[in-house]
Amino acid sequence: MIVAGVMSGTSADGIDVALVRISDRTTIRSRPRIKLLGHAAFPFPKDIRRAILAAMNASGARVADLARLNFALAELYADAVRATQRRFRIKAELVGCHGQTLYHQGEPARFLGRNIVATWQTGEAAIIAARVGVPVVSDFRPADMAAGGNGAPLVPFFDYLVYRDQRIGRIIQNIGGIANLTAIPPGAPLERIVAFDTGPGNMVIDAVTERLFGQRYDRDGVIAASGVILEPVLAVVLRLPFFRRTPPKSAGREEFGREFAQEFLRRCGRAKQQDVVTTATALTARSIADALRRFVLKRRAGFGEFVVSGGGANNPTLLAMLANALTPLGLQLRSSDEFGVPSGAKEAMAFALLAYQTWHRRPSNVPSATGANRAVILGKISYA
Repeated sequence: MIVAGVMSGTSADGIDVALVRISDRTTIRSRPRIKLLGHAAFPFPKDIRRAILAAMNASGARVADLARLNFALAELYADAVRATQRRFRIKAELVGCHGQTLYHQGEPARFLGRNIVATWQTGEAAIIAARVGVPVVSDFRPADMAAGGNGAPLVPFFDYLVYRDQRIGRIIQNIGGIANLTAIPPGAPLERIVAFDTGPGNMVIDAVTERLFGQRYDRDGVIAASGVILEPVLAVVLRLPFFRRTPPKSAGREEFGREFAQEFLRRCGRAKQQDVVTTATALTARSIADALRRFVLKRRAGFGEFVVSGGGANNPTLLAMLANALTPLGLQLRSSDEFGVPSGAKEAMAFALLAYQTWHRRPSNVPSATGANRAVILGKISYA
């Protein structure tokens, strides 16, 4: 079956579409046949990106604007899928669309007399199904949350099927807006893997780079390479509760968005601008290394490889910081591209697989990663 996976992450920089052929023999117990047929990326128009960033974790927003954004994003998703199909001359039979997260609260909080969790991924699936002409699976996270989970991370199911090995333990690290890992011990069953969000990925780096230099991101890590780390600032930030919290845990702009970036800039005071970007980059690298030591390597042995994907894999300065942190831990740094999974395509491929599982009425959350009390079928289906 050919499935189009559609992803737009917390960085809100654009849409990734992956066309994937998935074998009907894909199961937990057998090596899957997941083949990438084509991948394309589409940056968001500036006005759309501004609207998304304004709506994320907003303290106030017009209902009409949120409703219109839901439909506008759906049109963009559909355009991206159709453009990718034309480029590779391949027609998808199913679409799996993650949607754009506007709000994610994985831990219960008091609201109107009840303790609730909540999440919202926008982008109307009925519109995508109508435009593309095939069924669409969307809204993946609520089913896991209804079963007591955080609703994140969901990519570990893909990680396990693609990267597991009988002899080598692998830690799969995705660095998007948020950084998250999946730790797969050698020969481990699905129930033994550990996965959680480690903290900010590119989100804080992008925010301070845009604020200080007027650039959407630090291309090739050039700015970060020119500065020095503000160690006192970094030490204070790494003592924040999120980094010490035991998994399962998830994060988003609610933890590391505009308010966090503003406080980070305040802590940096009158430091050189390039030093602020360097320190934000070090925050990502150090928080990942700290998470490994605290929650993965401390209690488990046999890990030999650290596989990086996501936009952060394109930042040489960040990768150099990570390599320095990983050397004492005995981990070899590798790229997901070496496994046939391009860094920019991985999450879109993952949601293609999750959609495939849903279409075949199979669960695809990983309770040990999300904290759910059972495995559940994720998502909702909109028919063309």
